[in-house]
Amino acid sequence: MEEIQPTESNASEPAGSVIRAQSATGDLRLHEFRSRIFRNTRFLRVWLPPGYDDADNADRHYPVLYLNDGQNLFEAATAFNGVEWQVDETADRLIREDVVPPMIVVGIDNTGRDRIREYMPHRSLHPMILRVQGTRYPAFLFKEVIPFIARRYRVASGPENMGLGGSSLGALIALYAAAVRPGVIGRLLLESPSLWASNRQLIRQSRGVKRWPERVYLATGTAEAGRRDKDQSVVDDVRELAGILRRAGLDDGRLRLVIDDGATHNEAAWAGRFPEALAFLFGKQE
Repeated sequence: MEEIQPTESNASEPAGSVIRAQSATGDLRLHEFRSRIFRNTRFLRVWLPPGYDDADNADRHYPVLYLNDGQNLFEAATAFNGVEWQVDETADRLIREDVVPPMIVVGIDNTGRDRIREYMPHRSLHPMILRVQGTRYPAFLFKEVIPFIARRYRVASGPENMGLGGSSLGALIALYAAAVRPGVIGRLLLESPSLWASNRQLIRQSRGVKRWPERVYLATGTAEAGRRDKDQSVVDDVRELAGILRRAGLDDGRLRLVIDDGATHNEAAWAGRFPEALAFLFGKQE
């Protein structure tokens, strides 16, 4: 398994105090983060579980779930169209109900104008997007973001304690990272992945992957595109990816496939499925 080293050389870390979000449930901290790989700046939004700062937990280390499009996760004020995933409320509730262990959730902001290029690993002709940067994303995540978090927070080691996910193109790039860096990510959340991108190239690439995360939650709605033929194509792509994962050895205990009847392609749908996703990925299994 590849080791992730908390080196200091991969990211420029500006001085200054951590921003505490006031409208989130629980303890949400924002770090301004400069990437040398992408040569831009964004926020990392770090949600801490109840009791993280208690003296009794000073030696405790926590699983971490990294999610793309961090603006959409915790606060309506920063979320697309004012609709958030309610990650903070959901994680807080499931932890208190002992459905999942206390854990850290890190939202990795997109950079707006460069979002599509950063989340696409392959060039596209329809739509025309040639100067993509997604092949840099695994290095950005594993050499910059994860070591940055590990230096500042008590994170548990091992793939079973590391999750990654996103929605739409954010799910596509999460899938790509898991495919090209096997053995590092143990929990993978794929909401409405844009598998159509680049003429379905990532589906074809996935066929050659032998090692996948221990648990994968894969979901889509049946009304994602707003047109019957395209809606069916989206569902078919997700089912094909599920078949690839099953042929690679993921049984029902490792793969949860959800085809959500009538659900569309938006934050409200992803928020609605997030409790089930979090429970499957990090909860106890019989």
